[in-house]
Amino acid sequence: MPQIHLDATLFATAFVTVLVIMDPLGNVPIFLSLTRGQTVVQQHRAALLASLVAGGVILTFAVFGQQVLGLLGISLESLQVAGGLLLLVIALELLRPGGGDAGGGAEGSTNIALVPLGTPLLAGPGAIAATMLYTRRADDLGGGLSVVLALAAVLVVVYLSMRYASGLGRLLRDNGIDLLSRVMGLLVAAIAVQLVASAVETWVRSGVR
Repeated sequence: MPQIHLDATLFATAFVTVLVIMDPLGNVPIFLSLTRGQTVVQQHRAALLASLVAGGVILTFAVFGQQVLGLLGISLESLQVAGGLLLLVIALELLRPGGGDAGGGAEGSTNIALVPLGTPLLAGPGAIAATMLYTRRADDLGGGLSVVLALAAVLVVVYLSMRYASGLGRLLRDNGIDLLSRVMGLLVAAIAVQLVASAVETWVRSGVR
């Protein structure tokens, strides 16, 4: 039976990147707004379901996204540039957070957990593109498993941030959440620039494929 070696560097990089993109703390006020009026049990169920939906959507793209790219003739560098541009849009939103103004109410924890919490709030284009990129970088089964474990770890953090959103909101207050969102925005912008720069460097060395 072949041994599976996890890639710690790939795990750490994928974990930090996807975590910053999903911005669990920045989504706390949005979660509280969408689940306003629900019971604690309904909020906890919504947090769990939203995390599972986001994980399912992202994992599906991570597994089958490469085949789709191959059929469409899209290169990894093109995906990097597209993902970088999407991340820049997300970074701009994080740098000017809008609070919990995502609409909502308490129409039902299941519907809210699916849309907009599960997708596109958590499983947005930035998280999907980043996960696909790291899946493409995995050289073997161990690398692929490292990306999946990183995604699972991020989803656990996301779930816990939503499950304890009420306490986090009271602890951080609006100013603290806004500050963290802006810091996350700077990190996302830096990741976006690096993705585009790496793709351009490859194109300069090897030409556009």
